[in-house]
Parts: sequence; structure tokens; C-alpha cells
Amino acid sequence: MVKILTIIGARPQIIKAAALSRAIKNKYSKKIKEVIVHTGQHYDENMSQVFFDELDIPHPDYNLNAGSGMHGKQTAFMIESIEEVLLKEKPNCIVVYGDTNSTLAGAIAASKIHVPVIHVEAGLRSFNKSMPEEINRIMCDHVSTLLFSPTKAGVGNLVKEGFEKNNKGPYSIDNPKVYHCGDVMYDNSLYFSSIADKTSSVLKENGLEDGRYILATIHRNNNTDEPVRLNALFRAMNKIARNNKIKIIIPLHPRTEKLLSHNLTPELYSLIKTSDYIKILPPVSFIEMIALEKHAQLVMTDSGGVQKEAFFFKKPCIILRSETEWVELVKSKSAIVVDADESKILKAYNYFLKAKKLNFPSLFGDGKAAEFICDEILRNIK
Repeated sequence: MVKILTIIGARPQIIKAAALSRAIKNKYSKKIKEVIVHTGQHYDENMSQVFFDELDIPHPDYNLNAGSGMHGKQTAFMIESIEEVLLKEKPNCIVVYGDTNSTLAGAIAASKIHVPVIHVEAGLRSFNKSMPEEINRIMCDHVSTLLFSPTKAGVGNLVKEGFEKNNKGPYSIDNPKVYHCGDVMYDNSLYFSSIADKTSSVLKENGLEDGRYILATIHRNNNTDEPVRLNALFRAMNKIARNNKIKIIIPLHPRTEKLLSHNLTPELYSLIKTSDYIKILPPVSFIEMIALEKHAQLVMTDSGGVQKEAFFFKKPCIILRSETEWVELVKSKSAIVVDADESKILKAYNYFLKAKKLNFPSLFGDGKAAEFICDEILRNIK
């Protein structure tokens, strides 16, 4: 029996972990024991507990209650706390996801005491080190033993950084193994898509018709906290909604919604709040988000995960950032990077409105990435 310690700390990681937990429950329960540690990096009842219940994920064995705070203080607390759990549980390996401070803390804590690190979503790069997430990705990859990249571009990034593509085992922190495994979020999207169609009422409750609305998400600090950028984003959305008479649905975290009144100009804030076309919702569950993505005309987002989910459901995507780690989406011309530039946002929307046929090539595997990861853990971790 291989014991793995799974680290989660933010909503996207909870969702990603669902794929591996489901694979373990359905196929590997006699071979893999999973211990789940929730760092509490982004914890509140609506944003975390509901996801465990809705996605049928085992509840965490530990909650560290890290809370928000400055990067150094938060990460240091998590490193100390995770190390204590590692020493108590003595797992064969630790599994971390993506690029949050929880990911970094788990990777540092484990590598310092010689517990192999398994990084799911390895090799992704935005090539912008001003983003904390980029630092976290790089640092985590370089102390990992098994690196599972969802894309060929991710593998290519690791090779450029000195990783061997075809090395032989046994694998270790000094002789790591890189895989192109597909994306666990594609596993999830396939699995939960049919559930969303059967159980979600979010479209009906908000009077939405298939293909007759835009889904927008905004959460990154450089968009929400900077008035110039936030005003540009909402001016563009207001013009698109009004000129095309199309609804724009924006699920917003309460913190972000509060910032609208402070950071938007009074005139624009009034237009948004009284618009017949722009509707701001409280945070939606993952199942509801799947339903909204699946039936939207188009998606606008600064979220890496939502970019991919739009692609999974063959929806064009306007990326509200200056770069993306999912470069394949842009290369396929199904997504356009516009930053917080009003004119570029309007131009991208008009382009997609007129586009006859968009290309959504098979980039993210066969929907069985989690099983592949479990097989390789069993094969290479003792």
C-alpha cells in the first residue's frame, strides 16, 4: 500500500484533487491510501466546503487554517505545519497541484525531509516572474521527483530548463521523471458535464438561453485592485452587452464585488448596477460553473482554469491577462490574449462573433490522466 499526502489550499486545487481521489476510490483503493491536507489558504464555507460535498471528495484529514496574509508569513506557516503532518503520517510521497503558495509550501516541506514530491500540472510557464504563481511553479518543479505535465508545451519548458526527457529510473529529486499525461481537469469536465446537465438549475434561475449569454470571471489582484484596469474591463463589457443586446453573467467573490464601488468610476458603477444585460452573481459551485461554461456563447476570464474549461467545451475565450500559461489555446486561435485593454477586448469579441469555424484540437489527453498518474506513482514510488 502506497500512502500519498495530498496538499490542497484553494478552490481550483480542490477540484483538481477530485479527479485523483475519484480514481483512487474507483480503481486503486486497495493499493493507494490518500491523506488529504487542506492548508486553509483560501478557506470559507461557500468556497471550500461546498466543493467537497458537491464533488464527492473525501473530507480533509487535516485543516491547517493558514488563512490569507503576506506571502512570506503565509508560506512559512504552511511549511512548518505541513512538515509536522509529514513527520506524523510518514507518507511515501506528497502530491501537490498547480501553482499556489500551498503548492510551494508542500514542495519545500517535503523535499527538505526527503519525501518525494509529485507535481500535477508541472512545466507550465507564463514567462512572467512578476506573478507569484510563476515563482511557485518553477520552485516546485525543481524539487519534484515525478512531474506530470498536462501538455506537450509543458514538457518542452521543462526540457529547456535542464530536465531529461528520456531518463531511466529509479527516479528521485536528482533524477526526476517528466510525463505528458493529459489534464486532470479534462477528466473532471467530462465526468461532471453530464451531472451538470441533470442537476444544475443556474441557467433557468437566471433566465439564460443556450448560446445567448457571455460568461465572465475576474479575480486576479492586478485586475480587481487596480482602478484603471478594472474600469477598462467593465467599460468593454458594458459596451459589448449594450451594443449586442447580450447578457453577461459575472460570478464574483464578495471581496471583488465590494471593490467595484470603490474602484469603478461612479458613472460606470451606476451603469453596471442598473444594466439590463450585466448580471453579477455570488460565487457559483463547480457544477454550476460547468453548466455556465458549457452553454455560453463565449467566455471572458483572467483565470487559467476557466480558459481551459472554455476550450474543453469548445467555447472561444478572451483572456483578460497580458499572457497565458496555456499557450496552445492561443496557437489554436480559439483564445485571444487582450490584457485589460478595452479596444483589444472589443476587437476580440467582434472577431469571434464573425468567425465561421474555430479550431479546438485534442490537446489535453483522453480523460484518464488521473489513472495514468496513479499507475506511475505505484510503479515508481516505494
